[in-house]
Amino acid sequence: MTQPIEDYALIGDLMTSGLVGRDGSIDWLCLPRFDSAACFAALLGEKDNGHWRIAPEGAADGERCTRRAYIDGSLVLESLWETEDGTIKVVDFMPQRDTAPDVMRIVECLSGEVTVRSTLRLRFDYGHVVPWVRRSAGDRVAVAGPDSIWFRSEPAVRTWGEQNTTLSEFTVSAGDKVAFVLTWHPSHEPRPEQVDPYQALEHALVDWAQWSAQCTYEGPYKEAVTRSLITLKALTYAPTGGIVAAATTSLPEELGGVRNWDYRYCWLRDSTLTLGSLIATGFKDEAREWRRWLLRAVAGDPADLQIMYGIAGERRIPEFDLPWLRGYAESAPVRVGNAAVDQLQLDVYGEVIDSLYLARSTGLAKEAHAWQIQLALLDFLEKNWRRPDEGLWEVRGPRRHFTHSKVMAWVAADRAVRTLEADPSMPGDLERWRTIRDEVHADVCEKAFDPERNTFTQYYGSRELDAATLLIPRVGFLPPDDPRVVGTVDAVREELGRSGLVRRYSTEGPSVDGLPGDEGAFLACSFWLADALHMTGRGKEARQLFEMLLSVRNDVGLLAEEYDPVAGRQLGNFPQAFSHVGLVNTAITMGRGPGVGVGLTD
Repeated sequence: MTQPIEDYALIGDLMTSGLVGRDGSIDWLCLPRFDSAACFAALLGEKDNGHWRIAPEGAADGERCTRRAYIDGSLVLESLWETEDGTIKVVDFMPQRDTAPDVMRIVECLSGEVTVRSTLRLRFDYGHVVPWVRRSAGDRVAVAGPDSIWFRSEPAVRTWGEQNTTLSEFTVSAGDKVAFVLTWHPSHEPRPEQVDPYQALEHALVDWAQWSAQCTYEGPYKEAVTRSLITLKALTYAPTGGIVAAATTSLPEELGGVRNWDYRYCWLRDSTLTLGSLIATGFKDEAREWRRWLLRAVAGDPADLQIMYGIAGERRIPEFDLPWLRGYAESAPVRVGNAAVDQLQLDVYGEVIDSLYLARSTGLAKEAHAWQIQLALLDFLEKNWRRPDEGLWEVRGPRRHFTHSKVMAWVAADRAVRTLEADPSMPGDLERWRTIRDEVHADVCEKAFDPERNTFTQYYGSRELDAATLLIPRVGFLPPDDPRVVGTVDAVREELGRSGLVRRYSTEGPSVDGLPGDEGAFLACSFWLADALHMTGRGKEARQLFEMLLSVRNDVGLLAEEYDPVAGRQLGNFPQAFSHVGLVNTAITMGRGPGVGVGLTD
């Protein structure tokens, strides 16, 4: 039986991550990187596609733990199981690795006497390959092709194989502990040095506590902001600083639908908002590393700029289906890679330039070549901003003149002007960029605004709306008190609203994205609506919406990409960085006066 998306919690080691269900089963784990093939893929298929469950012996399939929570300020998960015979606690975490990734699960008996069972089904290559498992020095080692996984317990417990499954069973009394360790390494290399799980837990808690203590946010939403920042940190690939959009692929935007995409890559779209949230909350090291990743990724011919890259800046992200996986809740196809990488999205030029402007204006140490890259991007944008594109939402329909793309072209020119005004010694043609800025602004106001309805529309000449237009006051294109801004906020709220939240755009009738089916309310856009309400002087309504969004989080504070307010279900890939960035930025906005946002217009 498929667990709701919101039943999962995240564990990770800053290079990859896994999802642990409330039933004690790890149903998703990619090793050794976020974008590697999963060795547990039950999330997108059946239990036989790989999972690892630890629960009291006799617990029914799908039976949930009594309660669970992260240890404060960390990514260490504690799940409590209360049974007739006693109570156990299972601690799940991944220590920051030296060489090899480890998944550690520590069972502790708190009272009584409880028999516990571990059920381990390893299936490499996204649940497709059953490995050869053998004993070695009292432990188990599973090998198939390039992958090898060692499995051990401390102390050793009874373990045996049965129907391509590794089973362990043991009884613990009050005070007893048993630790399981799963370690991956390339199959052609020797076994990595073993890590003590109990010491690793102590180190993990200290590391996370020290990191969380850097947070400078002290407002009324401290717990939610801290959890969101921890989630963003967990989605960061430490060697490069790249932040993946989500930990998963193909969790559906509509149950049973085809809107299923791979989000285990880094989107330029997210750059400015992410950078702003990190800087505003005191995490300048992470902001600096994200900027460095950005500069490496976009280096080269501006015409070759992509909307997304791999976690190390890889350009090739070919998309293909995995037909042996039925999909989450029968939502097929399951996709790996993302064909949108080849799309033209002119807004990303504005996102990159705005990110680098924000970094410079908030005091991050200068990168010598950053301005030269921006000049090259600006030259390209000057020649190409009038072209239609696929837009922010990566539509798979025809190209159009999307309003948000044009607004972000204005942002690029505006930030160039601001930069040169602040430092006239920098190379660049100030008057030229003032002229381009004015041209783009006039073009948008003439062709993207519907005077009859007093709203900006999704693209030139359309009547459809787009929640991305809520960013118009935030980026400074128009002031928050401009009647056109107020009208746009009201129109988006009215026409795209769904039970108080907001969709990205309408999917009714002939959809602009060229895809069948529907999708849920988009959480990042709902945070943008709260920002826009606050900026236009409706602070009470903004706070009510924000607190509604906080109530959508699951029991451990995580958000997916979308939400179905009728069914009360989270939808889309999980956890979603864009949603958590929105939460952080809106919490900060709530503490500021009307008309003031965070990040882009600071």
